Amino acid sequence: MTKIAEVIAELESIAPPMYQESYDNSGLLVGNKGDEVSGALVSLDVTEAVIEEAEKLNCNLVIAHHPLIFKGLKSITDDHWIGRVVRRAIKSDIAIYAIHTNLDNVLRQGVNGKIAERLGLQNIRVLAPKKGLLAFSMLVPGLLIDNIREGMEEIETIGLRENKIDYRLPFSGSQPEFQVTGEIMPHLRNAVQSLASRHRIPTSFWETQNTHPNWGSGVIGEFEMPKVEDYFLEFVKEKLNTPLIRHTARRDHSVTKVAVCGGAGSFLLGSAIAQGADAYITGDFKYHEFFEADGKILIADTGHYESEQFTIDLLFDTISNKFSTFALHCSKVNTNPVKYF
Repeated sequence: MTKIAEVIAELESIAPPMYQESYDNSGLLVGNKGDEVSGALVSLDVTEAVIEEAEKLNCNLVIAHHPLIFKGLKSITDDHWIGRVVRRAIKSDIAIYAIHTNLDNVLRQGVNGKIAERLGLQNIRVLAPKKGLLAFSMLVPGLLIDNIREGMEEIETIGLRENKIDYRLPFSGSQPEFQVTGEIMPHLRNAVQSLASRHRIPTSFWETQNTHPNWGSGVIGEFEMPKVEDYFLEFVKEKLNTPLIRHTARRDHSVTKVAVCGGAGSFLLGSAIAQGADAYITGDFKYHEFFEADGKILIADTGHYESEQFTIDLLFDTISNKFSTFALHCSKVNTNPVKYF
C-alpha cells in the first residue's frame, strides 16, 4: 500500500515546498503522513461539497491547488465554512494536502505550463525567472572523478543547470585533482552535499543572483501562426472554457507572443510588456490595473478559477503516472465561487 507521505514526496519532487511564496501555506494541512491511501481526490479548492465527494468515493486524501487554511485560524467551529470543512475532514479521517504557489513557480509540470499547453503555445519559458541559484565548488581526487560525474548526471536530471569540470595539474607525487563547480536550484543542495559527503569531499556553497530557466513566475511563448485579436479572444474562451473575458482595448495588432499566469497575475504585467508580449492572459485584474496596459499589450482576464481549472488534470496525470495502488479521482465539484448572470 502507498502512504500519504509517498504521494507528497512525489509531488514535492516536482514542486519543492521551498519554492512557495512567503505568504503561502502549501503542504499537509490536515491528516497524518503515515496513513495509507485508500483513495485520493484531486480538486482546485477544498469545500464541504468536495469533502462530501471524497467520503462517497472512499478517498482519505484530498489534493488541492488552493490551501484550505491560508491565514491563521483562531477557532475551528461551524460558524465559518473553513471550520466546517476542517471538522468534517477530521471526523471522516480525510487528509488535505495543498500544492499552491510552489506549483505555480516551476515550469516543468507546473500550472502555467499546463495553461500554455492548452493554448498550443510553443517555445515556452518562464516569464519572470527567480534569482537565488546556489553555486558550489568541490576539489575531487582523480580516483573519484567518475563517481562524482555519475552522481552529478543523476542530479542533472532533477534540475542541475551547469556542471563545469576543470582539470587541475597534480602536484608532484599526488593524484590528479579536478575542480568541480556548478550552479543548482536551492532545493538540490542536499543532493549535492550528500554526494560529496559519501566520498568525504569538502564542498562550498554560496548564493548567487543568477536565475534558472525552469524556476519563476508565469510563462511566455508563441503561437505558430499570428492570430487577429477577435479570433484570439474567441480562441482563449474556448480553450480555457470561460464564459467571458474582460479585456483592454483592441490594439489592431495580431497576437503571436503571449504571456500567461494562472490565478491572480497583475503583478507580472510589467514583465509581460518588457518581454514584448502581444497579449497577457491571467485573472483577477482590478479596474485601475487595466489602465497599466497603456496601449502596449492586450490584457485578457479569464477569471481566477477559469485560468487554473486544468491544474486538476495536471495533478491527476502526475499522480496516476507514478502510483497504481489506490483509486484516483478528479473532483466533479465546480468550486468556483464566482457566478455569471
